[in-house]
Amino acid sequence: MRVIGLDVGEKRIGVAKADSSTRIAVPVGFVEVNGTEWQELDKIARLNSTNFFVVGLPRSNEGNETAQSLYARNFAKKLTEMIPGAHIRFQDESLTSVVAEERLKARKKKYEKGDIDTEAATIILQDFLEGYTVSMESNPIPAKPISSEKSGKVENVKAAVVGASETVTNITKKEADKVKLKTKKAKHKMKKATKWTSAIIILVIMGLLVTGATMFVIREIRRRERQEYYAEQERKMEEARFNFTIKPGETVFDIKKNLLALGYSNEEVEEAFDTNYNYSFLKDRPKGATLEGYLFGETHEFYDGTPVKDILKKYLDGMNDVINKNHLKEAYEKQGLSLFEGITLASIVQKEAPSSDQPTVAQIFMSRLENGIFLGSDVTVSYALDVVDPERTTYQDNQSALTIDSCYNTRNRQGLPCGPISNPGLSALLAVANPSDTTYLYFLTGDDGVMYYSYTEEQHIQNIYSHCQNLCNASL
Repeated sequence: MRVIGLDVGEKRIGVAKADSSTRIAVPVGFVEVNGTEWQELDKIARLNSTNFFVVGLPRSNEGNETAQSLYARNFAKKLTEMIPGAHIRFQDESLTSVVAEERLKARKKKYEKGDIDTEAATIILQDFLEGYTVSMESNPIPAKPISSEKSGKVENVKAAVVGASETVTNITKKEADKVKLKTKKAKHKMKKATKWTSAIIILVIMGLLVTGATMFVIREIRRRERQEYYAEQERKMEEARFNFTIKPGETVFDIKKNLLALGYSNEEVEEAFDTNYNYSFLKDRPKGATLEGYLFGETHEFYDGTPVKDILKKYLDGMNDVINKNHLKEAYEKQGLSLFEGITLASIVQKEAPSSDQPTVAQIFMSRLENGIFLGSDVTVSYALDVVDPERTTYQDNQSALTIDSCYNTRNRQGLPCGPISNPGLSALLAVANPSDTTYLYFLTGDDGVMYYSYTEEQHIQNIYSHCQNLCNASL
C-alpha cells in the first residue's frame, strides 16, 4: 500500500511518500497554500494510486494539543471533503521541523523553507511507518567472517602439513619417521585449530542469532508500545473533542449562555466578546457595536481547552467567507445600505420569517424604510427587552413593552435599530441583497404558521382578525 505524508503549514505543505512494504519514506516536495493545494494533493494521490494520508499533528512540549493542532485537524477534515474517500491518520510531529532543519544543515547544502517542510513530511511519514507497520519482513543475517588472526593460524598449520609431506620422499627412513611424527603432530594441531575455529564460528553465529532475536523482540516491544501510545492519544483526543453550534437567529446572549454551560468562565467569555478582532468587515460597524450579527451560524469541532477567542474567530471566519464569496458589501450598496445596515436588516428578517418568505419580508421592510414608515417589528422590541430587562421584571405585559425607550424599538423609532438583533443565516443575508419584486407593506405569521401579506393597513388588520388571534398576542 502506498502512503502520502503531509507536514501541514499555513503557507506550504510538505509532501513525502512511501510504500508500506519497504517502509522507507522519501521526499516528494512541497505544495503552496494558495487555493490550488487541494488539486495538487489530489494529483499527487492519483499519481501514486493511493487515498491514504498521514497528517502531522503538532503538540506542545507537554504533549497537549494547540491551535496548530486544530489547524491540522481542520485541514484533514477539509481534505476528506475535497478528496472523496480519503483516509486520514494523524502522526505526532513534535519538533519535527527543528529536526528537519538540523538534517538539512548537516548536509551542508543550500536549502529553502520549502525543503524544511518536505524533510519534515518525510520524518512524519517515517515515524508513522515505524510505529504502525504490523508485519515486519525479516532480513537474512549475513554470516560474520572469521577474524584474520584465527584465519592466519589455520593457514599456517596447513602450510606446515604440506611442507612436511614434501620432505618425506627425500630423507632416510629414520628421518622419514621423524617427519611422519612431525606430520602427525601438525595434522593434530590443524584439527585442533579447526575445532576451535568451528567452535568460534558457531558461537559467533549463535551470538548473531541471539542478538537478532533480541533486537527483533525489542523492536516489536517498542512498536507495540508506540502503537498503544498513539491509540491512547487518539482516544484522549476523541474524548476531548466537542462540537459547538451557533444557530441562525441566535443572539450574543444565547451564545454566551452556551459557552458558560460548557464550563468556560464568565470572565473569559466576556473578555472574548469585548476583544477587537482584526477583520475588515468589523471596521464598518459604528463605535460601541458588539459582535451581534457577525458570528455566522454553523457547527464547528473544537477540543477541551480551546480559548473562547479562538472559538469566536472560527465563526468570524465563516462570516468573512460569506461576505466575500457573495459580495454582500457591494450588493447592499446597490440597495442603498451599508454592510452594517444590511446585516442589521438581515438579523430582523432572520427572526421574522422562514427562509422561503425572507426575500418578501426583506422587500416589505425596505419599502417601509423608503416610505418613512416605522418598521414596527416586534422582534426588535423583544431584543430591546433582552438588553435592559431580560427577566421581564419591569416590562411584564406587551403594552408596556412596546413603549420601551430603546434604540432597538422599531415600534416607536423610525428607521433601522441601532444594530443587529441576532446572527443571521445565509438565506436572510441573501434576502436583503436580493429582495423580492413584490410591493407589500404589511405581513404577519398566522396561528397556522403561514405568512400573510397585505398592501394596506385595513387588509393587515383583517388578517390579524382572521389568522392571528393567539400568536399576535403572545408575550414579547
